[in-house]
Amino acid sequence: MAALRWLTPRRRSATARSVLAGEASAEAARKSAEAAETAEIPQETAPDSGVAEPEFPVHGDDRAAAFFDLDNTVMQGAAIFHFGRGLYKRKFFETRDLARFAWQQAWFRLAGFEDPEHMQDARDSALSIVKGHRVSELRSIGEEIYDEYMAERIWPGTRALAQAHLDAGQKVWLVTAAPVEIAQVIARRLGLTGALGTVAESIGGVYTGKLVGEPLHGPAKAEAVRALAAAEALDLSRCAAYSDSHNDIPMLSLVGHPYAINPDSKLRKHARELEWRLRDYRTGRKAAKVGIPAAAGVGAVAGGTAAAIALHRRRR
Repeated sequence: MAALRWLTPRRRSATARSVLAGEASAEAARKSAEAAETAEIPQETAPDSGVAEPEFPVHGDDRAAAFFDLDNTVMQGAAIFHFGRGLYKRKFFETRDLARFAWQQAWFRLAGFEDPEHMQDARDSALSIVKGHRVSELRSIGEEIYDEYMAERIWPGTRALAQAHLDAGQKVWLVTAAPVEIAQVIARRLGLTGALGTVAESIGGVYTGKLVGEPLHGPAKAEAVRALAAAEALDLSRCAAYSDSHNDIPMLSLVGHPYAINPDSKLRKHARELEWRLRDYRTGRKAAKVGIPAAAGVGAVAGGTAAAIALHRRRR
């Protein structure tokens, strides 16, 4: 943290929040993984994708691990959007709420940049509505919705890459801006080690209405991976990271084996310039249709707002 003194107060504050968010997410991920080791949880078998991969990862290298972005890397579309769809089916949303949510997503997609004011409004709204609700409620709903909407959207090729690391005896972590509770559900169902995600503060299993740090997006993802690697005694130069978005270049740049999976145009260009490995499991028009908003972190927060509204309506 000593390096922060060279930054302007505003930049110092943003960097400190990224570090805090990363450290909180890493701690939550480790606790979840330790709990999973003692629990019997049903896991899905990775399908044969027919993709021939090179002699990597290295078997028996316990100082290596793999970090996978979730949205459009492991799964088609954004997890929080599928979660919202499941809530709407259960009539947790009113039509006007769904329409407002759709408008927000369209704005983020067309604008192509993160507006701090919009992001702050979405974050404050989500936290104020979630306040007082139990963490277990969010997890329970996530389990049901995973089976309904998410399981069939896992990319077989990416799933095979993750399984290769597991078969080599390495740990595999999801890294996403989605709420950590949802990310952990998906990681468990795929048989992965655990997940790093956005952490909302809770005391006694109840949300306080505060965020720990900031959404796990962009630089915050890199901080989370760095913190987890330190706690797990990993050598990042021997680790791998996988993502579809240029927003994750900070995370990809940390490791010795970065992969661009179903990359957006900016990441594809960057990956080619640095000779990173690329994998694209999309074809033709389908590849264009499954893109996520450029402002992925803002979209996740807005999606979280929609999910929070649904929880609020359900409890009333």
